[in-house]
Amino acid sequence: MPPKTYNTITTTGRKMSKQLYTLEYPVRSSAIILYEFLSTPAGLQEWFAEKVDERDGLFSFTWNGSTDQAELLESEEDRYVRFRWLHAPPGEYFEFRIEKSEVSNQTILVIKDFAEKKEIPDQKRLWDFQVNDLFHRIGS
Repeated sequence: MPPKTYNTITTTGRKMSKQLYTLEYPVRSSAIILYEFLSTPAGLQEWFAEKVDERDGLFSFTWNGSTDQAELLESEEDRYVRFRWLHAPPGEYFEFRIEKSEVSNQTILVIKDFAEKKEIPDQKRLWDFQVNDLFHRIGS
């Protein structure tokens, strides 16, 4: 099944086509511990951004002195959390989902995000780097 494609218009009027892509990472951690690192400002600050603040469901993420904001769209404790960057179109989001493999009973971190097709390999490398830092922090 091909990835979902969403069209957005840039400020220059040029159409950009972003696709939803999914990454999966086996992790040696309980869902309870992992969820804390994916859903709370303190947990996200450990691996995702240098500084994270939250107020009324609005998260501020800071990297190298630059801040970007995302709203918490929905979450379910120990299962998933979904955010949307304020600058992104309504249909785009990034999501952290915690699943269990039916075969091995192993915990799987599933990340869903959007990017232009040509940028997906670079975005995957960035997520690999970030997730490696997360696993280091949780001792996985």
